[in-house]
Amino acid sequence: MIEIGGIALLPEWPLFLGFVVAGLALNIVPGADMTFVIASAARGGRRDGIIAALGIGAGALVHLLAAVLGLSAILASSPAAFDVIKWAGASYLLWLAFSMLRARSAPPGEARPAGGTGWRLFRAAMLVNILNPKVALFFLAFLPQFVDPAASAPALQILFLGLWFDLVGTLVNVGVAVATAGAAARLRHVSWVGRAARWIAATAMAALAVQLVLSERR
Repeated sequence: MIEIGGIALLPEWPLFLGFVVAGLALNIVPGADMTFVIASAARGGRRDGIIAALGIGAGALVHLLAAVLGLSAILASSPAAFDVIKWAGASYLLWLAFSMLRARSAPPGEARPAGGTGWRLFRAAMLVNILNPKVALFFLAFLPQFVDPAASAPALQILFLGLWFDLVGTLVNVGVAVATAGAAARLRHVSWVGRAARWIAATAMAALAVQLVLSERR
């Protein structure tokens, strides 16, 4: 195992391999983050899709740090805090859906979904993740299950497990972005594809907003 000064940064190999398998399975399940990446790549091309994937990864880092610092525990124990973030996240997803419907249809590379510049798109992707309290609770519930009970610094193991999970998730989203951009480029000559993709993405965002509103703390 990786150690610094005699402190194990990761659990023993059997436990870590179980974490790798479980983490990969969870990362390939579509959610608000992957939906945003797909929408970005379909309408803005490979560059926008990759920027969105990196923004989602940056948002996950915020949740990871919150879990390590114990802020997620506060969120888990405070219904009011959970509801505030939940409604803020749902409102933001609805705004993204509205922005997608308002934007004109264009071939990949000519349009920028709900963000314009690369930085604005990166920031929008971060907010999609940050404003989802279920992600915070997920880190709080999932990562500690794979921490070595005998670890002298469990917070460090949570941090490094979370960094691994975020890295794999970012790579998965980058792959999804590249594949989506390639498919969109092959279909760019079909006039109705852009409009259909925009409506599908907007509907998915709105559905995720409703799902978030209806979600409860576990």
